[in-house]
Amino acid sequence: MPFKRGVLSKNGPRPTRHETFGMSPQSLRTLRALKTPARIQKFVDALEYQYADTAWSPERVLRERKGHCLEGALLAAAALRVNGYPPLVMDLEAVRDDDHVVAVYRERGFWGGIAKSNFAGLRFRAPIYRTLRELAVSYFEHYYNLRGERTLRAYSRPVNLARLDSQHWMTSEEDVWCVPELLIAARHYPLLPDKVARELPRLDRRSFQAGMHGWVKH
Repeated sequence: MPFKRGVLSKNGPRPTRHETFGMSPQSLRTLRALKTPARIQKFVDALEYQYADTAWSPERVLRERKGHCLEGALLAAAALRVNGYPPLVMDLEAVRDDDHVVAVYRERGFWGGIAKSNFAGLRFRAPIYRTLRELAVSYFEHYYNLRGERTLRAYSRPVNLARLDSQHWMTSEEDVWCVPELLIAARHYPLLPDKVARELPRLDRRSFQAGMHGWVKH
């Protein structure tokens, strides 16, 4: 693993594998079996995509075996946490489009991401990015709406979901709206100047179709 468990870092205390976080034994076994970010992404990809105005906890997503962008990121953050990483998520902010939430992790000083999306290019990122901005930029060309407009504009600082443990974000049976509220309140950084954004060309048809191959708009 990339971290010594139980050691403090700027992202807060790193969990140990002895902690249960209030999750059921079955859920813990499932998450602990996902020992690498790539395995976590594969599991998240296999979840049925649900089109609903919900904010399910990882415990509920595991029981229902479905979820959308936010819920996939929360499940990924929980899986990262029980395997020794801090539970970090980042918000990608768009115009004329949905925002996107990515669970982020760090290995050997480089950032990677795990996400659920119906767009092929908005999911996994291997840990090769030196900064979170580099990671966010890697999603730019793949982030577009049904009009072919490139819509990604900003990214947030990483939010450590351990801050919400008192609200049981990992296990609650109620929707955990505290998570999107925290993400909205987090500081965001622009990816490009407004003048550049106004002059962006639309995505070409081949790239548009490739990004949506086998997927349905979320």
